[in-house]
Amino acid sequence: MPHDTPLIATIVAGLGLAFVFGALANRFRIPPLVGYLVAGVLVGPNTPGFVADQALALQLAEIGVILLMFGVGLHFSLKDLLSVKAIAVPGAIAQIAFATVLGVGLSWLLGWTLGAGLVFGLALSVASTVVLLRALQERRLIETERGRIAVGWLIVEDLAMVLALVLLPALAGVLGGNEQAPAASSNLLSLQFDLGLWGVVGVTLFKVVAFVAVMLLFGRRIIPWILHYVAHTGSRELFRLAVLAIALGVAFGAAHLFGVSLALGAFFAGMIMSESELSHQAAEESLPLRDAFSVLFFVSVGMLFDPMSLLQNTAPVLATLFIIVIGKSVIAFLIVIAFGYPVATALIISASLAQIGEFSFILAELGVSFNLLSAQGRDLILAGAILSIVLNPAVFAAADRLRPYLERKMGKEPLPAEPKPMAPATEVGAFATQASTKVSDDEAPPATKLTGHTILVGYGRVGTLVGKALKQAGMPFLVVEDSVKTLARLQADGVESLSGNAVRPEVFEAANPKGARRLIIAIPNAFEAGRIIQRARTINPDIRIVGRAHSDAEVDHLTGLGADTVIMGEREIARGMMEAVLDEKSDGQKLAESLPQKPPSPTPA
Repeated sequence: MPHDTPLIATIVAGLGLAFVFGALANRFRIPPLVGYLVAGVLVGPNTPGFVADQALALQLAEIGVILLMFGVGLHFSLKDLLSVKAIAVPGAIAQIAFATVLGVGLSWLLGWTLGAGLVFGLALSVASTVVLLRALQERRLIETERGRIAVGWLIVEDLAMVLALVLLPALAGVLGGNEQAPAASSNLLSLQFDLGLWGVVGVTLFKVVAFVAVMLLFGRRIIPWILHYVAHTGSRELFRLAVLAIALGVAFGAAHLFGVSLALGAFFAGMIMSESELSHQAAEESLPLRDAFSVLFFVSVGMLFDPMSLLQNTAPVLATLFIIVIGKSVIAFLIVIAFGYPVATALIISASLAQIGEFSFILAELGVSFNLLSAQGRDLILAGAILSIVLNPAVFAAADRLRPYLERKMGKEPLPAEPKPMAPATEVGAFATQASTKVSDDEAPPATKLTGHTILVGYGRVGTLVGKALKQAGMPFLVVEDSVKTLARLQADGVESLSGNAVRPEVFEAANPKGARRLIIAIPNAFEAGRIIQRARTINPDIRIVGRAHSDAEVDHLTGLGADTVIMGEREIARGMMEAVLDEKSDGQKLAESLPQKPPSPTPA
């Protein structure tokens, strides 16, 4: 076996150091992604010691981007995407234009050409897919209105960057760069046939439309059919393989056949798969690999960073960072406010976009290869990316602090919503005190008026069965859930619910745990369940807490934090099986006893 294994070395070094520094960052209450970036710097070419293969790291990072966008698509539908087009399209275009103008202005101050300024400005205008989605996922915002706007905005930026990457070679000579395209770009359709500027634009738009049409006409039929076929084989291994093959295959085909980005192709694959009843299982199967490869994305970004650039170009780096964090955020905030959205929505969108990432690196490298952008410009983009990613959690924290002040200043103080009676209720013969709708994604839900009730956290497959049983028993309850689709189903069923993550103190306290009799935690995440149990036990020491677990370790963990009963799925399945076996044996004995007894044989004389 050959001992030169750069792929294995890159994965081991990247994940190993990412774990060490991520754990250290978490220990000091710093976001783990900062640790991942530090790990990348340490294995990069700009620091002494072991140097990982940079090209391999970037390709591994692309797999993380594909799986992340695929996971987002699984929680989206075409209807969700079209619902935000009115703000996402003009908002993203205006923000890209404004950021590009700021980049051109800084390049003019640095004495660069107009072509260098345009490439530099475009690179500063587009947010990182991975950073934006991880930020929304950590705050459980993907399925909220804010999350849909941010993802729609991101999709428009992706499409704009695809167009920019195709147009840049055609415009390089006009902008002062090399007219001859590098070999890496010679396979572009627009360059092979010399279509001219408008021909390039037309071909690019045609390929994007063609890809969307293929996915809607054929993908909507083929992808769900494949999933259902594999599911009926009963092989979990094949199902997992099918999910990954579809995600990676569609992304790769989208990039090489239609010229769209890998991320966009993966997003559409996930969105088409979301129409299948097996989408929830598909999301679970892709989650472990998605998390691992998204970590490698941050490691690969760290490998590109040269720490000495901070000392050599301090003022330009700070100016670049100002454009990314302040300039982009301000214009995004003003655009969202202009469309009539609340301050909190505008702050979340602007904080999400206050960083740059993978498309910025691609644009920078392409600009350097065409002699449009200098090495200094590329270093400024890389430094701006690293620093903006590190500062992004602080930007979100600052947005949370600014929110009350801006709401008062702009006269947009949110009013508390009045509870509305509706039927049927969560208690037989009564009315729910609050409709199961989200008053706003931006506000904590209004407190329930229920007392002596049961709080049910999570309304997935397990929570749905528990909720039906509680309703049949006539026991008052409310559901805490953060899925938009599930909340709509709860509203239709007349079940009182609170929108949000029960880990958030304001959401959980709105469920009135102090006056509740029981807490049933039906979510599969033991870490979140543990935090909810701790908060519930602190607020109400007498509340009865029932949780769920997947292993003995999780049972011990939740019991140690204060759960009265923890149900482990595998143990209950085994118990049910044995009860069925014992019942069968008991029924056999009863049947034998009910049969007429054979008369005794006559005794011989």
